[in-house]
Amino acid sequence: MNNPTLVTQLKRAQYRKKRNAFLLVLPLLAFLLVVFVFPIGKLLYTSIDNFQIPTYLPKTTQSLQHWDDAKEAIPSEEIFAALLQDLAKAKQERKSGQVARRVNFIIPGAQNIINKLARSAKSIESPYKENVLEFDERWGDPYLWRTLKRESSPTTLSYYLAAFDMRYDTDGNIAFVDESERIYMPLFFKTLIVSAVITLICFILGFPVAYLLAMLPEKHSNLLMIFVLLPFWTSLLVRTTSWIVVLQTEGVLNDVLVLFNVIDDESRIRMIYNMTGTIIAMTHILLPFMILPLYSVMKTIPESYMNAARSLGGSWLRSFTRVYFPLTLPGLSAGGLLVFILAIGYFITPALVGGSSGQLISNMIDYHINVSLNWGLAAALGTILLVAVIILYWLFNKLIGIDKLRF
Repeated sequence: MNNPTLVTQLKRAQYRKKRNAFLLVLPLLAFLLVVFVFPIGKLLYTSIDNFQIPTYLPKTTQSLQHWDDAKEAIPSEEIFAALLQDLAKAKQERKSGQVARRVNFIIPGAQNIINKLARSAKSIESPYKENVLEFDERWGDPYLWRTLKRESSPTTLSYYLAAFDMRYDTDGNIAFVDESERIYMPLFFKTLIVSAVITLICFILGFPVAYLLAMLPEKHSNLLMIFVLLPFWTSLLVRTTSWIVVLQTEGVLNDVLVLFNVIDDESRIRMIYNMTGTIIAMTHILLPFMILPLYSVMKTIPESYMNAARSLGGSWLRSFTRVYFPLTLPGLSAGGLLVFILAIGYFITPALVGGSSGQLISNMIDYHINVSLNWGLAAALGTILLVAVIILYWLFNKLIGIDKLRF
């Protein structure tokens, strides 16, 4: 028969161990919540948050719920009266601009329509509908009223539709924008392709360097490793701006090519403020992230494997491709995944050296945060980028396996 006192003491001891373990990881848990979970949650919420119209046009929002837009082209007198009351109050509280800007994200030019009416809302008298239409006939557009009704919900999918180059048409149906107006989906695909190209270039350049590091005597490999790690000791901004000096039309590289008569002075190559500059600069910055995982794996591969393959009659190339190279796949997979994910979200380098044609999706997110102030669309683009990375990570795990990675 078990001793109750002993069982109780064991349970208390286990509880103390669990409590102490939890207290040890509590700072890390709090750190992850503050800098990781909360920002991502805020990002997800901002991408569907639609507070402007319900908050600053409350009477209009409530009235529009009872408006049947299938039967009436524009709302009734009561809804026009509610709109004027809300706009007058919003203008007094200096909030009408937020409403106007929110609708303008969907209907270009609507900001002027709403601001114009908000400035004169107090002076317009009954009959409100007739006087508003006489004041500005654009309020007779059913599309404007359908947009106000649809966006009166506290949440919206409009930002995601815009991120997929889609929108609501005049009948309220979801449709793609004209091909000439599509921005974000081509930019997403461009970002993925550029990231894949940079990953491939980093592999082509990084594999021989990692192999040399692993094969050289320790004295020489340590010296070479310093050159590989040297970029980490230099500011990212300094490294990026240095490429501007090197790659510009009157820069160092073009001057050298002209000096050695490779090209003439009138045929200088444009390598900056385009996609060429973006790829060159990003490859230079991300190359160590490919070399280091490869080196960590190659260093553990015994030289005797290649010697054994050669002694069994295999040529050096055959022995390398059939024996050595497969053993480096864990490092190659880790380096490729690391470089690809970093390249997808890169921002500073394309912004400085990419110009208009070398921009990636991260630069468009920055534009909407700092210039257009369309934070909802920026959050939607960021969420799509996050989901794309998660899907790629999942596919990688299914095809290769995360457990096989070696960093």
